[in-house]
Amino acid sequence: LKPAPALTFEPGKLRPLPMADDKKEEQKDEKEEAKEADKKEAEKKKDKRDVVVHPIVLLSVVDHYSRVAKGTTKRVIGTLLGEVTDFSLHITNCFAVPFEEDPRDPQVWFLDHNFHENMFAMFKKVNQKERVVGWYSTGPKIKSSDLSIHELYRRYCPEPVLVVMDVQPKDLELPMEAYYSIQEETADQVFKRTFMHVRSTVGAFEAEEVGVEHLLRDIKNASASTLAVRVGDKISALKGLSLRLKEISEYLKQVAAGKLPMNKEILYQLQETFNLLPDQDNDDLVRSFAMETNDMMLALYLGSMLRSTVALHNLINNKVRNKKLKDGKSEEAKKAKAEEKKEEEKKKDEKDDDKAKDKDAKGKAKDKK
Repeated sequence: LKPAPALTFEPGKLRPLPMADDKKEEQKDEKEEAKEADKKEAEKKKDKRDVVVHPIVLLSVVDHYSRVAKGTTKRVIGTLLGEVTDFSLHITNCFAVPFEEDPRDPQVWFLDHNFHENMFAMFKKVNQKERVVGWYSTGPKIKSSDLSIHELYRRYCPEPVLVVMDVQPKDLELPMEAYYSIQEETADQVFKRTFMHVRSTVGAFEAEEVGVEHLLRDIKNASASTLAVRVGDKISALKGLSLRLKEISEYLKQVAAGKLPMNKEILYQLQETFNLLPDQDNDDLVRSFAMETNDMMLALYLGSMLRSTVALHNLINNKVRNKKLKDGKSEEAKKAKAEEKKEEEKKKDEKDDDKAKDKDAKGKAKDKK
């Protein structure tokens, strides 16, 4: 038997006091409501799939920009084609669309949707799996007219994605950002659409990877050694990592100061990342790192010593070779001078013989007379 709830008397009211069982039930109801809200948020986020951009799309966008708007402040727009595989939206192809806008008033723009429909019909004949998934822009940022253009693409796709490409990137990061449009409630009871950022990566199929490798062979500098290229790649990767760490530290500082709201997903991912880091205070780990570093430094030291020894050896050989060449030239000069002297002496002897013969002939002639 449960005890009857206690009653308290108020003027004109009789109200039961809350007991311990009622509090537990209220807490259970609150937990269930929180779980349901989390499930709804997760379902909403699942509807917005992660975007995977393939290399052919990046090359096509750069080619379109270089042909139409290179050296100007204009931007180019095109249609993205792709399909959903592995629970992600893979953008595998694209094509350019004629687009013009007023630089003074961004709300005045023209997009040839007839051209877009004809091009998509031809692409569909080649590949039935590819469908319209969104559009791209070389912003390099979102503009005020993008929402109206996005609504135009909603005719061809229920949830189009906008990929903003930075054709001339300055930082060491991916030159693209992906966005979906969502409805946002306002105070006027009118829904307003805004862009929501989603995660975007660069991916490729096996055949595309082979083609990209062949392209990179022609782009890379052939005069640079493989070691220099590897060191340069590592330096650029470390610079990108340092930029990301700075962004994380700034975000955490702003969250701790109360300037930004706390996002549980970001904090969970950061915690998972920190948990994967090794324990740097472990003696075995410190010893293994020290041994590995010493081995690498020993190899570098031996390599530098061997290189300097070989360079010194080549220098000595070069000096010996030059000395031999100089000695040979001097000996050849002496031989040439000796031969010249011999020839002069021969010429003198021949002249003396000729003079003696002339004298003998004159003496004989006198004797005959």
